[in-house]
Amino acid sequence: MDIRISDYNYTLPDERIAKYPVAERDHSKLLVYQHGTISEDHFYNLPNYLPAGALLVYNNTRVIRARMLFRKPTGAHIEIFLLEPYSPADYEQTFQSQERCSWLCLVGNQKKWKEGQLQRVLQIAGRDIVLTATHLGPYGTSQLIEFRWECSNSTAADGKSAGCPFSDIIDAAGELPIPPYLNRQTEEADNTTYQTVYSRIKGSVAAPTAGLHFTPAVLSDIDARGLEREEVTLHVGAGTFRPVKSENVADHEMHSEHISVTRATLLRLIAHDGKAIAVGTTSVRTLESLYYVGCKLLRQPNLTEEQLYVTQWEPYDESAEADAPTAKEALQAIVDWLDAHQLITLHTATQIIIVPGYRYHIVEMLITNFHQPQSTLLLLVSAFLHGDWRRVYDYALAHDFRFLSYGDSSLLIP
Repeated sequence: MDIRISDYNYTLPDERIAKYPVAERDHSKLLVYQHGTISEDHFYNLPNYLPAGALLVYNNTRVIRARMLFRKPTGAHIEIFLLEPYSPADYEQTFQSQERCSWLCLVGNQKKWKEGQLQRVLQIAGRDIVLTATHLGPYGTSQLIEFRWECSNSTAADGKSAGCPFSDIIDAAGELPIPPYLNRQTEEADNTTYQTVYSRIKGSVAAPTAGLHFTPAVLSDIDARGLEREEVTLHVGAGTFRPVKSENVADHEMHSEHISVTRATLLRLIAHDGKAIAVGTTSVRTLESLYYVGCKLLRQPNLTEEQLYVTQWEPYDESAEADAPTAKEALQAIVDWLDAHQLITLHTATQIIIVPGYRYHIVEMLITNFHQPQSTLLLLVSAFLHGDWRRVYDYALAHDFRFLSYGDSSLLIP
């Protein structure tokens, strides 16, 4: 595969990067690409362009306060950036942990923290809680950090121990991590504006930003027009901001992210002939990964959950594509596997990279923002538009569209 990342570059002036969202989410601009024709509108009119009876799939992940801030007795500031849970490895179990857990993290100002522990006292629900962070050492490109916490007055009114879940700890000790390219500090308003209105499953360190434009009014209009909606979960990792540094995309290592999809969502997808409208690139990566999970299971029905992981270049195996099943067949294989294991939710991870030459199996329309030059997200868009990405971006630049996370939106219909 010979794809040069320099072919996916464009000039993005700093003033075109939206530092803040528009005052009303659904009043952002909407670029509409329909079979090669480009027009523009406002996002609140999105439902006008969606076919009745179609299935809209969005990512319900919620951004956590992943920047944990500490200060050493010397006064040095240390930032611990949570990437993904290590023990317990399950997100829900980790957030429910009452006394200790460990995470893979990035450490800011690490040269000032070579040994020992970091501590800070938190106030949660009227209680003093001592939070301790211990650096256990490097783990791949990350650092393994253990967190322990205890309450100075940890007895409830009924005499029982009053625990404190880790989800409360990070809400008290952490800060919402807005994208680095905004070049500003997190502000109080970001705690609301950098979450989708339907976010509910904690775990992301970056928002699925295509969903930031939706409001209850737009969702009600979608429902009123006879469209159906389903949720998937992909916890967005910090790797989403990782630039492609290799000239040839084949040399780029894609980041891995955790996904969860319920049996009910799979059945709804099957009922729609395995086709969907994806809200955002995270939904795309989830939906298209499902296809390859199903392909694995059609070949080997007895795989374990760990073996369902979708690797980076798996979709480009020509031998697998030669006798490719339909999307419905692949999705049904997952349902059958869940039933055989008496499970109602698929939990796995994906490293899938979608680049020009990729053949989409499930996603028919895409709602997405405007992405950074030379990024894997721009490659995904190019693959979806069969290479016609530059015309879209030239139009957006020429017509005052705002770019990146807090920027405007597009509806892409190849």
